[in-house]
Amino acid sequence: MADREYRTLKVEREDGVTFLYFNRPEKRNAMNPTLLAEMVDALDWLETDPDTQILVLTGAGDAFTAGMDLKEYFRELDDQPEARLKALWNLRMFHHTRLAGFAKVTIAMVNGWCFGGGFSPLVSCDLAIAAEEAQFGLSEVNWGIIPGGFVSKDVVHALSYRHAFWYALTGETFDGKRAAEIGLVNLAVPRAELRARTLEVARHLMQISPMVLRATKEALRVVPQLGWDEAFDYLMAKQAWLRANDPERSRDRGIRQFIDEKKYRPGLGPQPREG
Repeated sequence: MADREYRTLKVEREDGVTFLYFNRPEKRNAMNPTLLAEMVDALDWLETDPDTQILVLTGAGDAFTAGMDLKEYFRELDDQPEARLKALWNLRMFHHTRLAGFAKVTIAMVNGWCFGGGFSPLVSCDLAIAAEEAQFGLSEVNWGIIPGGFVSKDVVHALSYRHAFWYALTGETFDGKRAAEIGLVNLAVPRAELRARTLEVARHLMQISPMVLRATKEALRVVPQLGWDEAFDYLMAKQAWLRANDPERSRDRGIRQFIDEKKYRPGLGPQPREG
């Protein structure tokens, strides 16, 4: 089946890794209502796409995304309540529900500018790798608004309290190296090495059972919202769910490979997948 075509997105494939691009390079990939709607459609499609094992979200040109399109998302929708409601719904679905809840591992590959509203899809991805040259900023205070949508929550969730306040209140920009230092991304590499390093991480993940990855990421998303007793009960139930639903029977395989076959040692890399 042919890939879907979009006006504001681009899809590329490489051996089980699907690159989903913000594709408005002439606007530094600013997110307009069309892009939000197309992102929801693309995530719905790719979640069950058999050729997508790992999803990489990135941007065309010199930007990841410069945030929300000030003209098309804000000014042009001020007097269009129905269109604004639809755009708000798609923003919520893309920035959080569909992306954070995506069944497969997601990696934000931050190739360039990431500002304002761009922090939400960045944080909603499971992992993030940035170009050292990438530029980040919460510039909302400079033009009279707060970091809205999910941005304020995402920033406090992803960063330490002090770092979140510093960058939200000052509007100060920072580069990919600093983003790695403060924990906004997992690591930063020279832009020329960004795609290769991202593929290296993706290929490592593809050695692990997809169902185990799914259960792990879902658990990590949920447990911070629970008390200790609730977290214990949730994780016990999640473990039982995983054993019942993992077609690779990874737990049984790992124990057999460790105890009986002596060809796997925990902590020394992914257990060998079979079949």
